[in-house]
Amino acid sequence: MEVQVLSFYYCLLFLALFFISKLLILRGKNLPPSGPLCLPVIGHLYLFKKPLYRTLARISGSYGPIIILRFGSRRVLVVSSPSVAEECLTTNDIIFANRPRLLVGKYLGYDYTIIPWAPYGDHWRNLRRITTVEIFSSTRLQMFSNVRISEVHSLLRRLAADDTGESFKTVDMKSMFFELTLNFMMMMIAGKRYYGNNVSDLEKAKRFREIVKESFVVGGVSNVGDFLPALRWVGLFKDLEKKLVNLQGKRTGFMQELIEEHRMVGTHQTQSKEEKKTKTMLDVLLSLQEAEPDYYTDEIIIGIILTLLSAGTDSASGTMEWTMTLLLNHPKVLKKAQAEIDSTIGQGRLINESDLTNLPYLFCIINETLRMYPSGPLLAPHESSEECIVGGYTIPRGTMLLVNVWAIQNDPKLWVEPREFRPERMEGVGGGSDGFKLMPFGSGRRGCPGEALGMRMVGLALGLLIQCFEWKRIGQEMVDTEEGTIGLSLSKGKPLEASCRPRSTMLGLLSQI
Repeated sequence: MEVQVLSFYYCLLFLALFFISKLLILRGKNLPPSGPLCLPVIGHLYLFKKPLYRTLARISGSYGPIIILRFGSRRVLVVSSPSVAEECLTTNDIIFANRPRLLVGKYLGYDYTIIPWAPYGDHWRNLRRITTVEIFSSTRLQMFSNVRISEVHSLLRRLAADDTGESFKTVDMKSMFFELTLNFMMMMIAGKRYYGNNVSDLEKAKRFREIVKESFVVGGVSNVGDFLPALRWVGLFKDLEKKLVNLQGKRTGFMQELIEEHRMVGTHQTQSKEEKKTKTMLDVLLSLQEAEPDYYTDEIIIGIILTLLSAGTDSASGTMEWTMTLLLNHPKVLKKAQAEIDSTIGQGRLINESDLTNLPYLFCIINETLRMYPSGPLLAPHESSEECIVGGYTIPRGTMLLVNVWAIQNDPKLWVEPREFRPERMEGVGGGSDGFKLMPFGSGRRGCPGEALGMRMVGLALGLLIQCFEWKRIGQEMVDTEEGTIGLSLSKGKPLEASCRPRSTMLGLLSQI
């Protein structure tokens, strides 16, 4: 034990000397402001309180929209203005297209080989091309339109079951949205449902749900060892590494079984036009594997599937929950959205995805929600591959970049009364420099390729829920809008519950779906 303690102190001394020498070398360079007092070894880690995006926003408010901080051994560039973000993600986009090597990327990212964690290069570009062309193309998204409609209709049936439209009933909105988006994704990926009715294998469904929950809990844990490697060298983070290894084993095992099931059925070999229309994403990936088995290994396919699940489920369900929270607290906005749907669609049929482009106010509501509560308040970290100039300052090679989307989208210098929910402000926002005032899906080469799918899922689900039901708060008090502090996503601190009943004018349509 004494040897371990001595080794730890020697490591700290070595790191302190190393950092001092690096600081002396960098002192002559034109670096951005360094923020508050930087302590030896730990740097600015002592300042951080959850949620991190608010802490960084406060520091930026005092020291400027471009600052250099020290997260232990890592140099971090924190950006909180549209112009500087644009410079990083356009002019210097290729330089900042890399990812830092963090523990979660090693284990849950298959040793940095899946899309979110792969370094910028041929492998990453090929994976990005596959997702853009084979999974997120407008043609492919249209093929799965009926799947998404079917899942929302299934939800509508459950909400309207045995209901005459006379009394309100309480609904756990958080669980409802999470289950809906997970069914969305798994039906498109593998043609399987894991929640609600028509679940073919209840035991496997239960196992899948446990894996998904564990992924969000373990995968969202902050790891100080990523910034203080000496702590990892003395074994202080072995428990977290063990959890990540065990979780990845469960995820891989489950997805491998899914692949083997598809191989046995052989659906990926179908050739008729009608059969091609029903191909799942897994079928598409297995078809690519047949053509290039050395590249499209099972591990690559599993990595793509897990990326789709983790990126698509949490962000879409969280956006729906925040949107309904804001609508419940602003019933006039809810009524206005209902009126738009009634005047555009009428009450003789339900909304289809093709109708969404004709519902601009609905999308103003969604965009305003994404502005106030972006699912990724900090863009996933980038890392500079070479020295560059940002905002007139020199940014050294190997600097981690954090773009504080929350700070930009809630900046009173950019938005009038930013903490007020005003969907009307979103009319005409977008394009040009406005794109960096509002970028909940990121931007540049590492921007989210699933933006179109996410907006379709969220728009269809919310549109139909608004069209078919009356909604109100559980009590007289406003719905709590406190933010959660677990993980890096911007979740609600308290899960949303709401009361609903079918609108009297929609009872006939609801009885027919």
